[in-house]
Amino acid sequence: MNHTANIRNFSIIAHIDHGKSTLADRLLDITGTIEKRQLKDQTLDSMELEREKGITIKLKAVRMNYTLDSIEYQLNLIDTPGHVDFSYEVSRSLAACEGAVLVVDATQGIQAQTVSNVYKAIDANLTIIPVINKVDLAGSNVEKTAQDLVDTFGFKHDEILQISAKTGLGIERLLSEIIKRVPAPKDTYDKNFRGLIFDTYYDEFLGVIALIKVEDGKIELQDVKNHRKIYLMATKAESDPESIGIMVPHRKEVGSLSAGEVGFISTGVKDIKTVRVGDTVTFKDIASATQQLEGYKEVKPFVFMSIYPIENDKYPELKDALEKLSLSDSALQYTAESNSALGFGYRCGFLGLLHADIVQERLEREYNLELISTTPSVEYTATLTTGETVKVKNPSEMPEPTRIQSVQEPWIILHIFSPATYTGGIITLCESRRGIMRKMEYPTQDTIMFEYELPLSELVNNFFDELKTISSGYASIDYDFLEYRNVKVIKMDILVHGAEVEPLAQIVLKDNAQAIGKKIINRLKDVIPRQQFAVAVQAAIGGKIIARETIPAMRKDVLSGIYGGHRERKDKLLERQKKGKKRMKRLGKVDIPQEAFRQVLSN
Repeated sequence: MNHTANIRNFSIIAHIDHGKSTLADRLLDITGTIEKRQLKDQTLDSMELEREKGITIKLKAVRMNYTLDSIEYQLNLIDTPGHVDFSYEVSRSLAACEGAVLVVDATQGIQAQTVSNVYKAIDANLTIIPVINKVDLAGSNVEKTAQDLVDTFGFKHDEILQISAKTGLGIERLLSEIIKRVPAPKDTYDKNFRGLIFDTYYDEFLGVIALIKVEDGKIELQDVKNHRKIYLMATKAESDPESIGIMVPHRKEVGSLSAGEVGFISTGVKDIKTVRVGDTVTFKDIASATQQLEGYKEVKPFVFMSIYPIENDKYPELKDALEKLSLSDSALQYTAESNSALGFGYRCGFLGLLHADIVQERLEREYNLELISTTPSVEYTATLTTGETVKVKNPSEMPEPTRIQSVQEPWIILHIFSPATYTGGIITLCESRRGIMRKMEYPTQDTIMFEYELPLSELVNNFFDELKTISSGYASIDYDFLEYRNVKVIKMDILVHGAEVEPLAQIVLKDNAQAIGKKIINRLKDVIPRQQFAVAVQAAIGGKIIARETIPAMRKDVLSGIYGGHRERKDKLLERQKKGKKRMKRLGKVDIPQEAFRQVLSN
């Protein structure tokens, strides 16, 4: 008897905004998983932020039942994000599936993330079902999109499905094609229990909840009731599970989870760090005879910035929030740090700028924190004169110039998809950002694909915003790490009244230092409140000042009470005021308000 014959595990992959979440809604609707009255747009995008921005941030798992030819099938959908910053979530989803539905918008055609996700699905050895969405819209070009899919990926015309996720057109056919084309999981029901943890989140009452795909064997309610301990192979942690179940899409307890099925285990573990995404879960009593499953590659952050609470007494709450958030977002990395201006905070590593933005917004909304973040930077490698190499994630970690032999910065391979009309503007932008063109291709007559080598620091510095402006929002990007290359960079300090302002220090290109320094101090001059004495705002490299502005002193009119009298009497009063200001300037300290930091750092 084949225990997995009626199970299908699949994910939906697409470029951002191609209708993936709407398709998930229709599938939930047609399979009757959620009652119509409970169905809302973007049902699986449960996070307020996802619904507001119209993007999927977190992968989701949901079980649906569907009857075809009098046979009931169990369909496990693992929904994936579409933005390049969350591609790690996509690779985790695909590892738990046997098939993928590739959704392409008939009005926009193939985009950068479409290509990237298809190759991820091919690498994961999945069966891909190509689907053209939004065929009911007036601006759709179904024939052209179908031809592009054939030309770009080698699909056959007759295997491409046409649907409208919004109206439900073609969805029933899609469901039957998923059942026909996607292979059932391997039947390993009789082996020892092993499950791959592909996602985790924290519940105040149940501890860490692990979403798993059961690779071998089974786990039953009886095991839970008999307190049969589960064992996490990577962290060597063990615990009594509280419950097992499936997502529909809320948690629902079931009697058992067996090979090929997707569900959850309430681990009962309160220590967040012991349950890792990519780990293998088994039973303690059979752990010695069980081999660990191949997990996921360790994800490496690309972008670094510091996050501080505006009120310093909120630091423990920020620590707690980051711990819980990192449980469901394994790409987020953080280490504690402090400085004199902003107090205690964390240096965080992210996959990209959108990822950084989303994490900060989630911290502020879900954990009720007010935060300030420093300028995003990348990780440099400094080779010292002693031959030793040092990783530099923070300007404060940059060694003294005399100790540095060379500095290397990360470069990426950048793919840009765009309508051909914007070719000139894109080339100009990439060249102004030190980009080196590898190739330029026309996948279709009016679409162009660029492949550039580009320093990651340039991508972090508003590249995507400028690209969107140049291409009227049509261009899309995808990127991968390439290598580290030599670069001439220096640490630039910002001084206010002679004192270094640590959060405003930056690592900048030697040739651009003066222009960047001038820009920052001009902004600072406008946001620092005037003092009783004149304040110098300076940008410095080592001991050399490269830019300077002065904030004039507030002046009290000391002559206002004098009527008539000799000029000498007035001069005497003004002279006394001048001496007082001089003494103040010598002893005075300038407190920069948090609001000033927020304004300078947010631009």
